[in-house]
Amino acid sequence: MYNARVQLEEQVSKQDLPDSERLKLFMGYLDFEKTDGDPSRIQILYERAITEFPISTDLWLDYTRYLDKTLKVANVVREAYSRAGRNCPWIGELWCRYLLSLERGHASENEISTVFEKALQCSFSSFEEYLDLYLTRVDGIRRRLSLGKEVEGLNLEVIRNTFQNASDYLSPHLKNTDGLLRLYNYWARLDMNLGNDLAAARGVWERLLKISGSMLEAWQGYITMEIETGHTSEARSIYKRCYSKRFPGTGSEDICHSWLRFEREYGMMEDFDHALQKVTPRLEELRLFRIQEESKGAAAPTDQRDNDTKKKAHGKRNTDFNFTEQPPAKRQKAAAQKPNKIHGKDKPQAPSSGEPNKMEDVNAKPESMSEVQVENSVRAKTKVYTDQCTAFVSNLSLQANSDHLRDFFGDNGGVVAIRILKDKFTGKSRGLAYVDFLDEAHLAAALAKNKKMLLGKHVSIARSNPKQKKKDKEAALGTDRNSIVEGSEASEINKESGTSQAPLDGRKYEIENVRLKGKNTFAVPRNVKPLGWTQNKPKKDTADPPDETPKSNDEFRKMFLKTQNS
Repeated sequence: MYNARVQLEEQVSKQDLPDSERLKLFMGYLDFEKTDGDPSRIQILYERAITEFPISTDLWLDYTRYLDKTLKVANVVREAYSRAGRNCPWIGELWCRYLLSLERGHASENEISTVFEKALQCSFSSFEEYLDLYLTRVDGIRRRLSLGKEVEGLNLEVIRNTFQNASDYLSPHLKNTDGLLRLYNYWARLDMNLGNDLAAARGVWERLLKISGSMLEAWQGYITMEIETGHTSEARSIYKRCYSKRFPGTGSEDICHSWLRFEREYGMMEDFDHALQKVTPRLEELRLFRIQEESKGAAAPTDQRDNDTKKKAHGKRNTDFNFTEQPPAKRQKAAAQKPNKIHGKDKPQAPSSGEPNKMEDVNAKPESMSEVQVENSVRAKTKVYTDQCTAFVSNLSLQANSDHLRDFFGDNGGVVAIRILKDKFTGKSRGLAYVDFLDEAHLAAALAKNKKMLLGKHVSIARSNPKQKKKDKEAALGTDRNSIVEGSEASEINKESGTSQAPLDGRKYEIENVRLKGKNTFAVPRNVKPLGWTQNKPKKDTADPPDETPKSNDEFRKMFLKTQNS
């Protein structure tokens, strides 16, 4: 034994070893001393290791665990935890065990609350560590209140304040998680067991539903509490509130079956029939939704294969041809400028039968590629909605999502699909949505909710009628075409009347609807006569024909003086 200790002492005393290696040697030395079972030697060795490695979390955790299990001296354990909190304040487990050690040592409430507040000021690596710290604090208060002894400053209100502080801090970060559900479930149970306050317990569950209303376990926990306390009517009302909600996975189907099972076990025949009447269309709606989701999932691999085929074809086109292809219009112009000669050396040679015409293949392949691209573009088009039983919802809040709309129309039921229109650049909601229903009855019930509040806004609900919009659009286009035709007829009348005003280009008139007046010639092509242009034709019926004989300098001078005198 002595020789073994000497060898271990020599190993841990080496200063040229890396810190990680020396820490392993200290841990091995501690394991060796624990086999001998001398607490004083083990404690001294722990203190030596901590002096060498003061911020080693594993070492502090191992040391405090040994003190709690073996030494159990209140003052020594409390002092060790205090040092551990100063050296490694970022470890939540150390603070939780610190609180437990104070409770074992019968520390005062003032000392325990001081340590708890100091722990809250530390920065932990996860929010679950803060949750464990809050629950450890509540556990300690509950145990001391359960003993029946009156402790100064301890009552049920302290537990409620601790729960409320934990909820305010952790709810934004632990939304829809099991940790938050555990916190609220514990809170409601203590209100029932320690305070005998059913209203307070129900208020706790209602606060949880506002935070995590899309969490199935929250609704189930609320229902379980009502059933355990014998309030079946309240449990039934909760089922009526949540059966139409959207839950992850198969949660929507599970809550429907749970309601039917509840009515079979606790309800009367009328209650069971009412639940069956409510649940049956909801289950059918969910079944259709699952089928739609499965069809979308099956279509996704097909679209992926089409995209892969398109990429391969595009790559093959680039690798097979190493030339610069000219546009069709440019090829026709080149062919017109260089006509084929049929005499002498310029006569083109006919290709041999064994060598195909490569140029024809080159021209043929891009045409086939364009057909592939057109086919792929047709396949890539989005699904066409018929809007048979569809409501158009406008003036939506920008924060509204599909779950909000399902909850809004949940009383009516029959919602098959929801399509929220989003901006194609930002991806944010435009405040518009289409909601598809199973039949006309559900659609009529949804239209009755027009101008009702959703997320603080009065939403407008109308029946989607794309055919009527199409007719209105065609009527508007027909009016524009009639105006264009009238303009062309007016130009023909001008021609017959002898005016030389040039007719407007129909295509340009249809797009821009602009008429140029006067003899403006800017921005006019050379082969188009400007508007208002008249030919300089000689007039037939003129009394004094112009004198076209050449004039001398004296004649020009007389004309100039005559003009100035006049």
